[in-house]
Amino acid sequence: MELEKLLQYIDIGEDQETEFKSASGGLPNDIWETVSAFANTDGGYIVLGVSENKSGLLITGTNKPNVLLKNFWNNHNNSQKLSSPICSNSDVQVLEVEAQNLVIITVPKATRTQRPVYINNNPMTGTFKRNFEGDYRCTPEEVRQMLRDAANQPQDIQILEGFNLTDLDSETLKAFRQRFSSREPDHPWLGFDEKNLLIQLGGWRHDRTTGQEGLTVAGLLMFGRERSILDAFPHYQLDYQERLSKNPETRWTYRLTLDGKWEGNLFNFYYRVYSRLVNDINVPFQLDSDAVRRGETHVHEALREALVNSLIHADHLSTRPTMITKFKNAFVFLNPGRLRISLHQLYDGGISDPRNPNLQKMFQMLGLSEKAGSGFGKILRAWKEQQWFIPLVSEKLDLDMTSVTLPMVSLIPENVEKELKEIVGDNYSELTELDRVILVLAHQFGEICNSDIQVFSREHPRDIGECLKRLVNKGWLERSGHGRGTHYALINRELPDLLSLVPSSEHYKKSSEHYEESSEHYEESPEHYEESSEHYKRLQAIAIPVRQTGRTSKELVEQVILELCSEHYLQLRTLAQLLGREPDSIRNHYINPMIERGLLETRYPGQPSHPQQAYKTTFQQDGEVSKAKEIDSSIN
Repeated sequence: MELEKLLQYIDIGEDQETEFKSASGGLPNDIWETVSAFANTDGGYIVLGVSENKSGLLITGTNKPNVLLKNFWNNHNNSQKLSSPICSNSDVQVLEVEAQNLVIITVPKATRTQRPVYINNNPMTGTFKRNFEGDYRCTPEEVRQMLRDAANQPQDIQILEGFNLTDLDSETLKAFRQRFSSREPDHPWLGFDEKNLLIQLGGWRHDRTTGQEGLTVAGLLMFGRERSILDAFPHYQLDYQERLSKNPETRWTYRLTLDGKWEGNLFNFYYRVYSRLVNDINVPFQLDSDAVRRGETHVHEALREALVNSLIHADHLSTRPTMITKFKNAFVFLNPGRLRISLHQLYDGGISDPRNPNLQKMFQMLGLSEKAGSGFGKILRAWKEQQWFIPLVSEKLDLDMTSVTLPMVSLIPENVEKELKEIVGDNYSELTELDRVILVLAHQFGEICNSDIQVFSREHPRDIGECLKRLVNKGWLERSGHGRGTHYALINRELPDLLSLVPSSEHYKKSSEHYEESSEHYEESPEHYEESSEHYKRLQAIAIPVRQTGRTSKELVEQVILELCSEHYLQLRTLAQLLGREPDSIRNHYINPMIERGLLETRYPGQPSHPQQAYKTTFQQDGEVSKAKEIDSSIN
């Protein structure tokens, strides 16, 4: 870690990728929880020799860093302490800052075969993950999902005890055979009976080691009866929604889910959903090499790939749903499970690592999937031909889900350009190409990070970071988070909430105590302050003692927050703007401790991740507010 970057982190405070520990008494006991959390999430830095007091973070240094490092490596390489040695020698350094020795440990992101990284020889109780509020212990379901991904054996090859051919839907098998036959009329497998056809497809298996024989996960998911699938996987959920109405009160204009009206296996879901996805796409008149009119475009092919990918890469044993949503100008594919390859490998193509290779094979027999890792490349090609935004793939680490967004929006539509001109004003004509790319991406996707922009630009990540910083300083973008967790959004623009796409269901449960469901029925936030309004100016005046003095005492910051929140609920973003501080720093160092002490109350108790969460001074704190006013008066 560079010295300048370290000092910046110390000034800002802890975030999703940085943890400070004093180490005054030697190696902290809780360091291993943080190592586990960083490894299982997205990596991060542990800085030993920094303590916290009322004024913020203080550099205190470490005594005998060589002894501390020896203790670290002894435990790091002890399988009874840490399940897998995740760090190498180059990941640990001693840095001198203000005449004090700090130890910086870089914890890399674990690969899927290394996860879960756990402590105390117990994965179910010793596995941790990281969020903006620190390390948290993973639930058993989160651990099981990591263990499933770590295994070399495919998820869909498992033989299901107690299930047989009667659990399959005969009409689905018949339809599969017909479609297979129309594509490959001379294929030798077509002469097999149902059981032997399933054996070839991976839907029925004989384990040579144990002698066990029976229906596999792939066979049941692809051809099964809905009731049988739910008996095997109680949380199994498929959901397709069309949200084509401009009326915000209309939750969806069409929905297909498990309702007993159709056999809800993957084969039936695919064909019902695909026809809905493409039913209003314009098909230009084109001829193939045989002078026959082609019935589909590359966009059709791309949507087919996206739908099949969601089904064959999903962790169907998860408690999360597989959900496909069609909007007027975009498609969103959301499935349980993290990516098994890196984002760069995905966009570059040529590498495939499916969770369910037998499901992939079944779709392949229908001409709907390839093993060469070229599926996502076809999506990129189609969107490039249409001059639409490049599809955005992102991992929802708190949910262990992957989302693929396919926007059907040209790079700079007229209405988007108009909105951006309103934000930028007369400076619009002076924007660089990178400026425009970033602003348009923020408009289209709501919230973006540096790695998102790298997909759309050949600029170096450092140059992208400088450009983002400049746009923030100009007041056109607002920033939240730090390091790799930093996100940017257009100023004063409401962000779309992908979590609101996840439905509640009798078959769907949360897999983490730190995840709160979002709902479309939440009331709109009353916090729409115009910066020119008298009320907002009054709030700015209250915040002056903190905003204009840089570093100040923790007591003063708390008193100012109490006064700001004394009349109305205020959201974190507004508080951060008023105080001139980063949102994560305000939340971690002030809001959360003040809630625990009973000084603040939340608009939505028990729902820390609510998209409209806001904070208000509790009624019994009148004395605290008066004290804040006295401090304000004395400074002014």
